[in-house]
Amino acid sequence: MLKSFNGIIEAAKSGSIKRLVIPAATMMDMQPLGKAAGAGLIIPCLVGGGKTIEDMIEETPLKSLPHEIIDEKDPNKALNTAIKYIREGRADILMQGSVNHQTLMDAVMDAKNGLRKGKLMSYISVFQLPKPEKLFLVTDTFINNSPSLAEKQLILEHALRLTGILGIDAPKVAALAAIEQINLNIPSTLDAAILSKMSERKQFGKAIVEGPLDIDCALSEAAAARKGLRSAVTGNVDIYLVPEVDTGHLLAEALVFFGKMETAGAIMGTTNPVIINLPFVSEENRFVEIAIASLMCGKGGDGA
Repeated sequence: MLKSFNGIIEAAKSGSIKRLVIPAATMMDMQPLGKAAGAGLIIPCLVGGGKTIEDMIEETPLKSLPHEIIDEKDPNKALNTAIKYIREGRADILMQGSVNHQTLMDAVMDAKNGLRKGKLMSYISVFQLPKPEKLFLVTDTFINNSPSLAEKQLILEHALRLTGILGIDAPKVAALAAIEQINLNIPSTLDAAILSKMSERKQFGKAIVEGPLDIDCALSEAAAARKGLRSAVTGNVDIYLVPEVDTGHLLAEALVFFGKMETAGAIMGTTNPVIINLPFVSEENRFVEIAIASLMCGKGGDGA
């Protein structure tokens, strides 16, 4: 079981070198790319204006490391070239670069020429606790605005695949809602209760899903006991399944900006790993995202 970001990086180092393609890279991308290349995780393939890229690389450790430059000055064509490299098996991981976020997502989700696999993509934020040393996931924190029950099931299944890659054998899931009781006027409590019952019927394998849980019951076994809840999940959560993206995104940002916690993320539901730029992921932890993507390679992109 991997328990820290360093553990993820070390596990990724034991695998084969992956080819990472990035359209319209910027100077900000050079540090994580150079660090990942230096650690033997990737060979960067940089698509963009050849002279511009050469000038950027000249000032970084990437200059003396294996890399490839694909000359394409038009940013949209650079993105299409990068995705083509992935689809043709010439690269393993796609990284955003300076391409506009919506442009990237539209291209990735394109039914004919994109990288989406299945009905839904989701975003998982991975956090590390220092004491006790532990990784936990929060999802969906970026992509799905108001997921239906069926979509929450898929989001949960994505998270379970990622915990499998991280070596968490029987993940404990808190299906979050505003309160810990089922309230017919609060749909998230009903969805959480149904997912919990599905877990009891072993529809999620070894995973244990408890819900609805409010945040204090999820975090504290003592708080849950005061409310009459006793579960293997409370106080020992591996996956926090949020009711919608407002909750997920704000929770992730609060943990980073108020709680000073470290986070990295992963997109699930694609044929190959896709790394996007989010403001609450530090430049340092983009290296961790490359390591996560490296671990995901060869497992259906999203770990399937």
